[in-house]
Amino acid sequence: MLTIYIDFKSPASYLALEPTLAMARETGVAIHWRPFSVRVLSVPEEQGNESVGDRHRRVRAAAQRDIHLHYAAVQGLDMHFTKMPAGSDAALAALAAMEEDAVPFLRAAFAAYWMDQADLADEAAVEKLLQSVGIDQPDWETAHEKAATIRSEAEELGIFEAPSYLLADQLFLGREHLPWIRSIITAEQGA
Repeated sequence: MLTIYIDFKSPASYLALEPTLAMARETGVAIHWRPFSVRVLSVPEEQGNESVGDRHRRVRAAAQRDIHLHYAAVQGLDMHFTKMPAGSDAALAALAAMEEDAVPFLRAAFAAYWMDQADLADEAAVEKLLQSVGIDQPDWETAHEKAATIRSEAEELGIFEAPSYLLADQLFLGREHLPWIRSIITAEQGA
């Protein structure tokens, strides 16, 4: 079992989805998708009186954005960053409460966020996404409680970013570890 912590507003989580699913198909590993809210990547506007630290943060954020856009283009994904990024708390709560196959919802929610700039903190918007993939809406209060519990448990494991991959007792932060994760799974299957 591979447990993966994601956030719909995380560009790295969006870029990790299809490569992770491909790896799971190839290896046959089961995936347990878990919500984990992260800080939104935003690029500050250039200010005339910015300090060296402010300039460094702005340039670094722009470089991160550009790297994500590059890899989105490599994967043939449409990805749009906005000046005022939306939230994802309702979609994460829905994921926390989900007992069905989450993949159709994951694809729909990522596309809604990154292509259409949907506000996934809006329960009504998330209900429409759930309906579009044939999943009933959750009891929102219970779903938000589950998401909070999952986050607390994840933080105890040392998770602070998405995507994070937990394979047995090994924690991997970031999609760049997929080849390593694949090799561990393959080695365990051959043992």
